[in-house]
Amino acid sequence: MKKLVGLLFVVLMLVGCSNIVSNSLETNTLTEFYEKDLQNVSKVVIVDGSTGYKKTIDENVVIEGFLDEIKDIKFIPEENQEGRVGWRYSITLSQDDEYTFMFGLTQVNDNYYFTEPHIHPIVDKFYKTVDVQEE
Repeated sequence: MKKLVGLLFVVLMLVGCSNIVSNSLETNTLTEFYEKDLQNVSKVVIVDGSTGYKKTIDENVVIEGFLDEIKDIKFIPEENQEGRVGWRYSITLSQDDEYTFMFGLTQVNDNYYFTEPHIHPIVDKFYKTVDVQEE
């Protein structure tokens, strides 16, 4: 009986360790997540998750300024990757009217992250101050 319990313990440990290894995520920046050149982004759409309104930015100077503020923020994987409900802002990047990348402040490619520095105040301030009409 003790051997069976010991064997079960070893099997569970191996299964747990293999899940950790197979699900390991790395810390990345937006520049590393984005598979194209951020300098070629021609449109940014930010959706406010609390209201459903969105702002579409297509002025190159404004886009460059916004991306410069967030491109080097570190997205650090959350230990808990269980699904969540709701989001504060969603950001979609486009090049030549083709959507190229979408992410949330805490979610990229179905994985959850926290950020350093915290991205929420930067996006929130930008969304509230950018001179673009909400849709």
